[in-house]
Amino acid sequence: MSSSVDEDAKDAKPIVEADREAPAGKCPFHAGKSNQAPGGGTTNRDWWPNQLRVDLLNQHSSRSNPLGEAFDYRKEFAKLDYSALKADIKGLLTDSQAWWPADWGSYIGLFIRMAWHSAGTYRSVDGRGGSGRGQQRFAPLNSWPDNVSLDKARRLLWPVKQKYGQKISWADLYILAGNVALENSGFRTFGFGAGREDVWEPDMDVNWGEEATWLEHRHPEALAQSPLGATEMGLIYVNPEGPEHSGDPASAAPAIRATFGNMGMNDEEIVALIAGGHTLGKTHGAAPASHVGVDPETAPLEAQGLGWVSDYGSGVGADAITSGLEVIWSQTPTQWSNYFFENLFKYEWVQTRSPAGAIQFEAVDAPEIIPDAFDANKKRKPTMLVTDLTLRFDPEFEKISRRFYNDPQAFNEAFARAWFKLTHRDMGPKARYIGPEVPQEDLIWQDPLPAPVYHPTVADIAQLKEKIAASGLTVTELVSVAWASASTFRGGDKRGGANGARLALLPQREWEVNAVAARVLPTLEGIQREANKASLADIIVLAGVVGVEQAAKAAGVGIEMPFTAGRVDARQDQTDIESFNLLKPRADGFRNYGTGFGKTTTENLLIDKAQQLTLTVPELTVLVGGMRALGANFDGSQHGVFTHHVGALNTDFFVNLLDMRNEWKATDGSNERFEGRDRATGEVRFTATRADLVFGSNAVLRASAEVYGSSDAREKFVKDFVAAWTKVMNLDRFEL
Repeated sequence: MSSSVDEDAKDAKPIVEADREAPAGKCPFHAGKSNQAPGGGTTNRDWWPNQLRVDLLNQHSSRSNPLGEAFDYRKEFAKLDYSALKADIKGLLTDSQAWWPADWGSYIGLFIRMAWHSAGTYRSVDGRGGSGRGQQRFAPLNSWPDNVSLDKARRLLWPVKQKYGQKISWADLYILAGNVALENSGFRTFGFGAGREDVWEPDMDVNWGEEATWLEHRHPEALAQSPLGATEMGLIYVNPEGPEHSGDPASAAPAIRATFGNMGMNDEEIVALIAGGHTLGKTHGAAPASHVGVDPETAPLEAQGLGWVSDYGSGVGADAITSGLEVIWSQTPTQWSNYFFENLFKYEWVQTRSPAGAIQFEAVDAPEIIPDAFDANKKRKPTMLVTDLTLRFDPEFEKISRRFYNDPQAFNEAFARAWFKLTHRDMGPKARYIGPEVPQEDLIWQDPLPAPVYHPTVADIAQLKEKIAASGLTVTELVSVAWASASTFRGGDKRGGANGARLALLPQREWEVNAVAARVLPTLEGIQREANKASLADIIVLAGVVGVEQAAKAAGVGIEMPFTAGRVDARQDQTDIESFNLLKPRADGFRNYGTGFGKTTTENLLIDKAQQLTLTVPELTVLVGGMRALGANFDGSQHGVFTHHVGALNTDFFVNLLDMRNEWKATDGSNERFEGRDRATGEVRFTATRADLVFGSNAVLRASAEVYGSSDAREKFVKDFVAAWTKVMNLDRFEL
C-alpha cells in the first residue's frame, strides 16, 4: 500500500532517478490519437475533446450486464455457504503458487493490500471511488502504479470466485479476503457486511486528477480543496518516500492528513490504519524498476491481463519488484502483533536505500531479528518507510502512537474499527449490509436511522394528501421541498436522500440551495404533529406527490402518483454535521443553482449531478423540463421558466427552447446568463442559464428535448416525469 497503507507499502513503481520519466507504456497518455474507433480512424472526441460527456449517463446499463436485469444479488448471496467460502479463502492463504510464490508461505499481506487498495480509492467529498463496484478489475485502477502486482492477487482468488459464481461478487470478495487474512493472522476484526454489487465496465465519471503523468506530485493544500485522495496520480494515498521523494518524515504529515482526511479519517484512525496495515507482510524492491514490464492495460494480448512482468532473476518471490521499497516491519510478518510500534520507538533510524534505489529507513542499533521471506536462515534489521516514521516525528501522531505502543488492546480496537470504516465507507446505510457478520452497533458514519414508528394506512395517506393540498402551499413550494430532501442522494456511496428527513436538521436546513425549507417545513411539520400518522420524511415526499398531481391536472392530465410510505425521521445526534456538509451541492442544475464553477462548466456539473442521481439522459431531460414548468428554481428566479402557466406540468420549456423565433445572447461576461429575444421585435421573452440552453445546444440532449417538444408529447411527458420523479424520491429506499 502506499505509505500509510497496507503491507506492500509503496505500491507505486520503484523510484529510481533513472526512472523518473516513465516509458510510453507506463504513462496513461501517449502520442497520437487516444480514442481510436474500433474500425480505425478518428472519433468525435479526437475532433472535439471538450464535448459534453453526456455519455456518462449511459454507464452500467443493462446492456453491459451479462447477468441480466432480473439478477438479484441479495437473493444469490442468501444461497451462499458463507462458512465454506471463508474456509476456502483461508486455504488459499497458504497455497503458495510457483508462478507467484507467497512471502513466508502466506498471502496474508497480499490479500490485505488488495482489500485496502480496493477500498482506499474512496473520497468522502463526492462519494466516488471505493470498493462498492469491484472497480479494481478495470482501468485505471487495475494499472495504477500503486496497484502493481494486485493483478496476481485477483488471479489467486479466481478459483474461489469460479467455485461460488454469482453468489459472491468480486467487490465483496476483495474485502472479505482481506478480513479473512487479518483473522488468520490472529486479529479479531470488527465484522463484515456484504452487499457490494459488481459492475461490468470502468467508472468513467470519477475525477482522478488532471495530471498527464503517473506519480506527478500534488501539493497538500490543493488536496485539501479537492476530492482527490492521493498526493500523486496513480497512488492510493501518499508517496512513502515523502512528498516528492523528500525522505523527510515530518514533511509527510500534511499530505497524510489531507489524503486520509478526504476519506473522513481522523488522526487516531490514520495512525491505526498505517500501523495496522504495516504490521503484516512486506514491500518488494529487489532491483530497479527498469526490469519491470508494462502494466496490465498496456500488456500484450497473450499476457491475458497480467502486467508488470519482471526480467530480474526469476521475477517473482525473492526477486519480486512491486513498490521498489524493500521493507519488513515486524518480527512476525504473518502474525498480528504490536511489533510495529515497539520497533518504531525502540530503535534509532537512519536513512538508506532499497536495492531499487528508493528511500527508506533502517534501525541502525537493532539486531538482525526480522525473518527473510524466502530464506529461513537469513535475518534482517527492522526497516521502515519514510511515512512510517511520520508517526513518531509528528507531535500529534506521536502521542497517539505512544498510546498504542503502551496499550496494544487500544490499538487493536482502533484498527478494527478503522479497518471496518475503510472497507465499508462507501456502502451507505447499514440497511444495505447483508451476511452473518454484520455488526449490531450503529456507527455515525453509517448515517444511522431509527426504527420505524409510523405505519400509515392507505386512508391515512389520503387524509394527509388532503391536508397538504389545503395547507396553502403552492405547487412550486411542494415540489421544491421534496426535491431538496431527496436530491442529496449520491449513487457513489449511497448517502443522502429523503429517508431520515435530514432536510429538517442541521446542516441541510441552512444551505442556501434549500431556502425553500425555511418557508415550507414549518407547515409540513405542523401537519405531521397534528396528524401523527406518518413520519416527516414521508410527508415531505408526499408534498411532492401532491404538487406533481396538481401540476399534471393543471396541464390537463389526470394522474395518481405512486407513493410508498415507510420513511423514518433521523435525530440530530444521528447526523454528523461535518460529514453531511460534504453533500451540499456545488451546483444543482435541476434548480438552476450554482456557486461558481472553477475550471468546469455549468453543463458539466449538471451531468455530474444527474450521474450522482443515477439518471439517464431522458430522465435528466424530462426532470429539468418539468422542474422549470413548475417554477422550482432555488431562488425563485425566472431563468428557464419558458412558460406563462407556471405550476402546470406542461412541455412549454421544450417548445419555447426549440422555437427559432427566440434568439439567445449572453447578458454577462461569464456567459452564464442569457436573454431570449424575439427575432422580429427584439422583445425579451425569456431568460436562461447554461443549464437551460444546453438542452438546445448539445445534440444528444436536444434529441431528447425534441421528443418532449413535439405536439404529441403532452401525456408522455407527464408519464415520464412522474416515473423519473418517483425514482429520485425512492433512491435511498434500499428495502424496496
